[in-house]
Amino acid sequence: MVEQGEFLEHACVFGKHKYGTPRRWLDEARRRGLDLVLEIDVQGAAQVKQKLPDAVAIFILPPSSQVLEERIRARGQDAEEEIARRLRRARQEMERYTEYEFVIVNDEVERAGREVQAVALAARCRRASNEARVQGILDSFGGN
Repeated sequence: MVEQGEFLEHACVFGKHKYGTPRRWLDEARRRGLDLVLEIDVQGAAQVKQKLPDAVAIFILPPSSQVLEERIRARGQDAEEEIARRLRRARQEMERYTEYEFVIVNDEVERAGREVQAVALAARCRRASNEARVQGILDSFGGN
């Protein structure tokens, strides 16, 4: 799929996990008039912004390194070496927050979820997203 250009974004994370978002998901969401929310890392986000400059990028941060470590450990999936690597990588990735239009701190999941919804709603109201609709309204008034 990578060679065929079928991914909107893709990455190899930690040298062993391969992830990607099929482009057809975006095409289907557009066809149905839906928002497509991607949960991707900074590599993938950079690829998406390069291909779709109007995409809305939201960086979701943990409230602290301690909380992030607790969350990783609670999953019970990683060895100590992997946890240490993830925490080092997290710091590097968080330093790239300036590449995003929005930053949300996930210290309380319900509030953070509402903030993501608010960003999505605001994005739907952008002038560029509504240009044709606004022009149709202006045209309904006739003349200049």
